[in-house]
Amino acid sequence: MNPSQSEAAARARALQLQTRKEDLEAEMDAYQSQIVANNSTMNSPLVDPEGFPRADIDVYTVRLARAAIVRLRNDHRAVVEEMGRVLQVVYAPENAQPLVNGTSSEGNIGTNGMVNGSSTIQPPLAKVNSVAPGSPAAQAGLERNDFILEFGHLDGDNSLADVGQLVAESEGVELRIVVRRGTEIIPLNLTPRPGWGGRGMLGCHILPI
Repeated sequence: MNPSQSEAAARARALQLQTRKEDLEAEMDAYQSQIVANNSTMNSPLVDPEGFPRADIDVYTVRLARAAIVRLRNDHRAVVEEMGRVLQVVYAPENAQPLVNGTSSEGNIGTNGMVNGSSTIQPPLAKVNSVAPGSPAAQAGLERNDFILEFGHLDGDNSLADVGQLVAESEGVELRIVVRRGTEIIPLNLTPRPGWGGRGMLGCHILPI
């Protein structure tokens, strides 16, 4: 297979992966809505202080939704990792396209792994400026100079204010994060929480792009 055929195959695969990724995220959002509707999180107790199933929630629904989300997160992680490998094929030096006015003359695969079919690349949401040791961000695997492509349901079209609001609403809730580190696209899971020994619920400083 020559380089142009490899690139075409990679772009086609990226489209398939993007569709699969969006389907998985829609499923996870649906299950997360069931958990939220029961005033629960992925980590909240399902039993009362006496050890009996909580009477104020649908324990069965919450338990099933949690299990489904764990399974879907594993599938989502595998899809994002494969998308990272596909991106490396598309952006290999032999596949580089001539630039016109600073952008590729071909449709691109965006930094969030999405084939956008346009002449611009969707920008990252933010850049990680620092990560405190032992913080939730450090435990999730975030590193300085990572570019955050996705933060939960947020992407490059959102702002840091949106990130702050999502974090405030997500204490104890595991959030899906996708970062670009060099040429790699890396999926991470970050759970905002206080009481880790530092300021805030993340323990990292991020900058707008």
